[in-house]
Amino acid sequence: MLKPAAFWDSSALIPLCVSQPQTTKARLLYERYGIVAWWATQVEMMSGLTRLERMGQITHDRFLLGKQIAMEIVRGWIPVGSNKRIAVDACSLLELYPLRAADALQLAAALESCEGKTKGKVFLTFDKRLREAAELAGFTLE
Repeated sequence: MLKPAAFWDSSALIPLCVSQPQTTKARLLYERYGIVAWWATQVEMMSGLTRLERMGQITHDRFLLGKQIAMEIVRGWIPVGSNKRIAVDACSLLELYPLRAADALQLAAALESCEGKTKGKVFLTFDKRLREAAELAGFTLE
């Protein structure tokens, strides 16, 4: 059976790659939803994994395994490409919500993926500010 798709932020994907407090929830969501992600989420995932290694929260071997899992996830997701509209929308979102640049781009890509029709569309993130903004934009949260 084909899983319904949800838009995934890197904060919901990294726990699939390395053990974190959100890993159990992320795995349950992964069993339930297919992945739609902004094309640059791959870079955010690598940034998160390298940061965890640099901070001593994961070993180098665990980093390498996490990197391998991340690449498998990337190969299986539906990417949302880069276009001028996403950048323009992200700039507008920064005026509406207290987001960082990458989070505004994530939300803009999610809006692009559903052509702005958020009713019934699922947005997955463990980032508090992005979660609040996605909810205000009309997405369903898990």
